[in-house]
Amino acid sequence: MKIDLNSDMGEGFGPYRLCDDEAMMTIVSSANIACGFHGGDPDTMARMVRLAKANGVGIGAHPGLPDRAGFGRREMPFQPDELRQQMLYQLGALTAIAGAEGMKVGHFSFHAAMGNMVNRDAALADLMMNAIFTVDPELVVFVTPESEIERAAKRASLRTLALFLADRAYDAEGRLVARGLPGALVKDETSVRARVRRFLTDGQVEAIDGAIIAMPARSILVHSDTPGSLELARIIRSEIEASGATLAPAVELAA
Repeated sequence: MKIDLNSDMGEGFGPYRLCDDEAMMTIVSSANIACGFHGGDPDTMARMVRLAKANGVGIGAHPGLPDRAGFGRREMPFQPDELRQQMLYQLGALTAIAGAEGMKVGHFSFHAAMGNMVNRDAALADLMMNAIFTVDPELVVFVTPESEIERAAKRASLRTLALFLADRAYDAEGRLVARGLPGALVKDETSVRARVRRFLTDGQVEAIDGAIIAMPARSILVHSDTPGSLELARIIRSEIEASGATLAPAVELAA
């Protein structure tokens, strides 16, 4: 079995960095690169693309809302067409920087509040996915299973890849537990190893209330801003390898 291990990367700006991107790039198979709004800047984006190229890692656009202070996690009252242009602006920026380095953007992953806003609104999801298709019909869209984004991507004839968030708790309905609530972040090694092992062997995850839910995903996400993210990624990769699975970038696994 092949599994993608991805991380949101390049989310600092200027001299400020969230994690050791150089080390993380040696562990993952796909990198979701911040495109300058919630994090990132032209130099950081170019550095991420070069690191990915040197390590054989697939690259994807990771656009968010223009809110550095809130790290793109606060919703903002933009109109649908404004969100569309913001998304396209960021995708276009990374596409140009990647092309200049001899790389191609292969996948797309919304960041935080922008993704939450799109995921609640089928019409907005259609608007965004149709726009992505006009830019590059081969782009793979990262989705959560049974989400509005997944359904809209399929309506737009885009390939998708479902995510399992190893460092976030789920409720019994398969939704992420909101950040800030007790138990929302899963960081201890024992719990992470058990969750990843169950996901790899049974395609399941234990919800925060103890319920066992199906997790039909082929990619595992590690948030680079989670404390200890680098060690967390190493733990997950070791479980993937111990299971006999091999790492592969998102573009090789999407359906």
